[in-house]
Amino acid sequence: MRLSQCHNFHDFRKLAKKRLPSPIFDYIDGGADDEVTMQRNTQAFNQCDLIPSVLSGVQNIDMSVEVMGTKLPMPVYCSPTALQRLFHHQGERAVAAAADKFGTLFGVSSLGTVSMEEIAEKFSAPQVYQFYFHKDRGLNRVMMERAKQANIKIMMLTVDSITGGNRERDLRTGFSIPFRLNLKGLWEFASKPMWGINYVTHEKFSLPQLDAHIDMKGGASSIGGYFTEMLDPSMNWQDVEDMVAFWGGEFCLKGIMNVEDAKKAVEIGCTGIVVSNHGGRQLDGSRSSFDHLAEIVEAVGDKIDVLFDSGVQRGTHVLKALSLGAKAVGIGRMYLYGLAAAGQPGVERALGLMRTEIERDMRLMGCKNIQQLSTKNLRFR
Repeated sequence: MRLSQCHNFHDFRKLAKKRLPSPIFDYIDGGADDEVTMQRNTQAFNQCDLIPSVLSGVQNIDMSVEVMGTKLPMPVYCSPTALQRLFHHQGERAVAAAADKFGTLFGVSSLGTVSMEEIAEKFSAPQVYQFYFHKDRGLNRVMMERAKQANIKIMMLTVDSITGGNRERDLRTGFSIPFRLNLKGLWEFASKPMWGINYVTHEKFSLPQLDAHIDMKGGASSIGGYFTEMLDPSMNWQDVEDMVAFWGGEFCLKGIMNVEDAKKAVEIGCTGIVVSNHGGRQLDGSRSSFDHLAEIVEAVGDKIDVLFDSGVQRGTHVLKALSLGAKAVGIGRMYLYGLAAAGQPGVERALGLMRTEIERDMRLMGCKNIQQLSTKNLRFR
């Protein structure tokens, strides 16, 4: 199977599975507990039907949107994700370059494998910094200062990950950073020698946002350990309000699934929220993001930019979320599978196919621009 044979989310997933050792593939692919919420995230779109209009004169399509003061030429952005150089040796450099080519938003994670400074210097695409709140308040301040000095415009605080979700696939393989694999996991790495060759012949794996502050070889020996031991479960609204004031710019909360929380985000001065359940990787049994999007938009959509992610696999999924009032839609696994399959060309193909789908589907819907999408063109079963 080649990249040119990838035509949708499932094709990218299939090719990524062929290229990656299974412990790493499962880290991307898996969710929490029984993965019920992860599956429901995509299934929820099937309970909503699009109602097209015809004879609307849709020769020219404008799919641009404005999100937290930044105009994007397409309504899809690359959600920040961790550990990208595990999936392909180019890592964040490949994703940032692809996002730059399409002019869309891209995020570097606190658990990113390329520094935010390097990405900000090399690429002009609008960048967010996905921030995790640590027990060490001094560390939090230093990391925010770094982001300011790198001229990052949007701070995105993840609020649904004060402790790690129960990702049983990782437990079965022994996946951790640094690697501490069981025999089955070791065999899977041995069976994908090209991944291993690329891993050892390129720059040493690191977490540059954290390396100067946290010894990932010590107490936080796994990603699960990092969430459990280093992040602060006592984080509260006053902590976030203080961060918003200190940052003094565009500030977004990622992981909002509650109307009252969305209203509180408005009260403390946030300029954006992401309706997200972390792709079903945290609290299994929680509601799907799409099922809950309309309720949150109705409550705060006129006061704050509401973004959306979790479960998005198709251009029609994007149009359904935008019709409910989301300002933009984040993808994660889709571009990560593309990254794992072929590096930068894989991410570009994933974004390109998504853009093509959205443009074609807007024509079929009879919509010239995103602003014409509304609940009037939706029906729920």
